[in-house]
Parts: sequence; C-alpha cells; structure tokens
Amino acid sequence: MGRIDTSLLADGALVTIDTAPIIYILDGSKEFADDFISLFRQIEEGRIRAVISSITITEVLSGPLKHGNEILADRYFKSLTSGQGWSVQDVNAEIAFMAARIRIQYSLKIPDAIQIATAVFSGSSALVTHDRDFKGTREILILGL
Repeated sequence: MGRIDTSLLADGALVTIDTAPIIYILDGSKEFADDFISLFRQIEEGRIRAVISSITITEVLSGPLKHGNEILADRYFKSLTSGQGWSVQDVNAEIAFMAARIRIQYSLKIPDAIQIATAVFSGSSALVTHDRDFKGTREILILGL
C-alpha cells in the first residue's frame, strides 16, 4: 500500500509535493495512485504536512479546464488551497533566483527547478515526485519512483 517510503520523515514534517502525484490521486490513476496513497493519508491524518508551489495549482487545474470542467477545477482548487495539512508557496523573487541556479546546474525545465526551489525555500524535508528528471539533484531529499 504505497511505494513512497515516508519512514525517513519525522512526525509533523513538511514535504513539497510535485504535480504528478497529486494528479494521480485526484484522477484515480489505476497505474500510479496506489504508489502515493499512503503519503496522502498521512497528510490527511496530520502526521505530515504538504506544501505545493503555485505552479502546481496551474498544472493540476489545466486538465479540467482544458476539458471545460469548471466545477472540477474549482473542487481541485479548493482541495489544494484550503485542505487541512496543505499550504501553497507562491513563487517569489528568492524562489525564482534559486530556481534559475538549479535550472542551470541540472538542465531542468523551469517548472521542475521551481519545485526544487520551493521545497528548499519552504524548509521541506523532502520533495515527493514521480519525475525522473529530479534524479541526481542534491538540494533536497527526493522521494519518488
């Protein structure tokens, strides 16, 4: 039940969650949701806390909005911005500067560099992702597949 190992995280730890795991859970992906379900339960139960970048909101809401589903987009928005245990870190100038350095160092896409910078800036213990592009980054613990 869940392949993401959260045993390294202390109770009350803050983790930054990348977009893909959120989409897998919200869409009920048969292939990948089970890998992250334990993590999301721990957030719901209050054992750990989650932070997302405002970039994640854009990426998550793009799917429902692309299909004209304003109601689903609104439901997702409310879950991500006001759900217990969840917070949003806006991209500020410091995160942008840090992301630029990370982007250059690892040849990452801008959204990926912003995810890492958000995790570091927020004081997260880890970044949870399903993106293999984060492999080899050293700024923060990467929990993913």
